[in-house]
Amino acid sequence: MLLKFIKKITFAKNTLTQIMSNKISLKEINKIALPSILAGIAEPLISLSDIAIVGNIPNNSTEVLAAVGIAGSFLSALIWVLAQTKTAISSLTSQNLGAGKVENTKTLISQTIFMNLILSLIVYYVTSIFAVEIFKYYNADGLVLNYAVSYFKIRAFGFPFTLITFSIFGALQGLQNTKYAMYISIIGGLVNISLDLLLVFGYKSIPAMGIEGAAYASLVAQFLMMIMSIWVLTTKTQFSLKIGKQIHPELGTLLKMSLNLFLRTVALNYAIYLANKYATGYGAEYIAAQTIAMNIWLFSSFFIDGYANAGNAISGKLLGAKDYKKLWKLGVDLSKYAILISIILGGVYAIGYTFIGKLFTSNTEVLNVFYSVFWMVIIMQPINAIAFTFDGIFKGLGEAKYLRNLLLTATFIGFAPTIFIADFYELKLHGIWIAFTVWMIIRSLGLIVKFRIKYMN
Repeated sequence: MLLKFIKKITFAKNTLTQIMSNKISLKEINKIALPSILAGIAEPLISLSDIAIVGNIPNNSTEVLAAVGIAGSFLSALIWVLAQTKTAISSLTSQNLGAGKVENTKTLISQTIFMNLILSLIVYYVTSIFAVEIFKYYNADGLVLNYAVSYFKIRAFGFPFTLITFSIFGALQGLQNTKYAMYISIIGGLVNISLDLLLVFGYKSIPAMGIEGAAYASLVAQFLMMIMSIWVLTTKTQFSLKIGKQIHPELGTLLKMSLNLFLRTVALNYAIYLANKYATGYGAEYIAAQTIAMNIWLFSSFFIDGYANAGNAISGKLLGAKDYKKLWKLGVDLSKYAILISIILGGVYAIGYTFIGKLFTSNTEVLNVFYSVFWMVIIMQPINAIAFTFDGIFKGLGEAKYLRNLLLTATFIGFAPTIFIADFYELKLHGIWIAFTVWMIIRSLGLIVKFRIKYMN
């Protein structure tokens, strides 16, 4: 009798705890966020390592650095635009997981991977043919243009590898498992950095390949990450590469969500394109400095994105389970954690202000320009934290249409007019970063207001 009574009390206590618990624990959030942070920063680390290493090439280092900045920016733009199916996959997988129907997404994953493979091959073919014309739109000419085209044509061959990897990462994120993506990204980043040093500067019988060596290093790392991702998908999850005989019923939903995110990302990359175009027009030292500042900004963004990815995965699951109270608490808690991380990052940047610049170049003119605007990158971090966190949550909720409209507004009503006015008054890089600040404020406010209206208790 006593044993039964104790069991009843224990059951009642557990039930009460479950009812009273209306928030996701920090432990559960960090289980997704921390591996996601390490996985997320691998891509910008690859770009940063390319920049840091090629920036120290003995000959024409300023032109080489500018070329990698321009080509890398365009590559990132293409990858971000084409990889929006990663977010859609994550959202649909997590929602099905919350509803207890994750088995329904099996062929959806494989069909999306196959679709991305075909799309990436087409994009690679077209952009390789028109590479010279593309980079002329960035105001590149002479050595900068030649270096940019050479670097791009090699790295672009890795489009299919990257898109397949990202699709698989989206499926893993939807399953609330980001640790495998972390392992894969860390290995890929280490391989890239090692090959960078080996191929750019050469060693013994291996000739120095300069900027092309950096491109080949990234290509090998991308291929390795794809192979590891496929192995994880087929051996560590219930998914496979079998596409099935029928089109998956949710493929239309995925494509619609991806299209909205695609248009959103086009607007995002238009802002980055304008920034690089104007910076290139101001001179080689300006685009070189902008390259350093922008990649540090992107590194910070991907770092903060760890909690955004946790928001993506968990919010989709909570939406599928219709647990709106936890969803509200999730938004509040994630924004606090992300702001804290952004302040820590900003502190690190402030302490290492001069040291950080010298990691990428020893050119005095480039460093002077970079130091003049780096403080603006630092003070933007908390604003970025809010925008990126709620961005991730809204992606998990499937709010792709709202994200599209908000980014279009921020870009064409906020960023573009600001950078045009700043250029008129010859503010140069200061004007570019004022425009980015306006851009991020609009994005942050738009997401906070929408979330409060829709989900606040």
